[in-house]
Amino acid sequence: MNSTGRQDNLNDAFTKNFITFAFSFIINSINGAFVYTYFKSQIFQRDPRYVLYIHLVINDMIMLTVSVALQIVIYTVRLRFTPCCIMLLILVTTNKNSPLNLAGMAVERYIAVCRPLHHIQICTVQRTYALIALIWCVSFIPAFTDIIIILLTKPLSVFSSRTLCYPTYVYNTPYHKTQSAVVQVLLFSFVFLTVIVTYLKVLCAAQAVSGSDQVSARNARNTILLHGVQLLICMLTFISPLLNLVFVTSWPQERTKILFSSFLFTNVLPRLLSPLIYGIRDKKFSSHIRKHFCCKLCSSCRLSCSKTGKKPDNRCRI
Repeated sequence: MNSTGRQDNLNDAFTKNFITFAFSFIINSINGAFVYTYFKSQIFQRDPRYVLYIHLVINDMIMLTVSVALQIVIYTVRLRFTPCCIMLLILVTTNKNSPLNLAGMAVERYIAVCRPLHHIQICTVQRTYALIALIWCVSFIPAFTDIIIILLTKPLSVFSSRTLCYPTYVYNTPYHKTQSAVVQVLLFSFVFLTVIVTYLKVLCAAQAVSGSDQVSARNARNTILLHGVQLLICMLTFISPLLNLVFVTSWPQERTKILFSSFLFTNVLPRLLSPLIYGIRDKKFSSHIRKHFCCKLCSSCRLSCSKTGKKPDNRCRI
């Protein structure tokens, strides 16, 4: 998240906030279309694969909304410490949710290909909801630990003060840095190994089967490979401070532009990957999206034609 709001003039601040808000609105609108399609179709709600997928989309929408809200707040006012900690709690939790959800999706694809006879028994919708609850609990622990550290290391009066609501500014003790480093290493090591192992298992299964099973295995292998790509993009959030330091040291006069670009490319634009990777390339999901929104377009077209007394043109006919 960009922390340079106080160093920009009014025009630059407005331009950056407008760009950030516009991108977030477009991305959340696209993600919202997938969420709407999911809840309108019972077939998706009964499939653990799509339950995990839509949880990833909703999580990205929450993370993007809070992240952009904090970005705009930094340019305008200093929040009180308590609401700032609440927003950071949501932001950090949803940020940890994404890689864990990717690991869950990779394991589900591994079971579907390598243990097809047990897939129905193991990957039930109820167990999927339980997994999502576990993901939120695991992600919540380090985020809540940050607040506990503040309670133990700072006076209670700090919660009534105003602060620049930026994670590294609020969580600035050595304990926070140690805790963050340990959690990040453990989290991404676990998710990375999970994605690699499931990919190799599915790759071996794809070579051993033939016919339609081979096509299914190949699709699962490609999906898990895309999980790995998205995981690497998730890691950009954690290595961006190092990249910012390198670029700002090289071009100090462009500091605000570098930090804003880093925020845009590591926090905002990656939220568009979930619908692009899983939604559009999934024939079942894309066909349902076209059906729902084409029906709405045709209905509104017919209504407009009936009010004006005109005959519907070809666009109004199915």
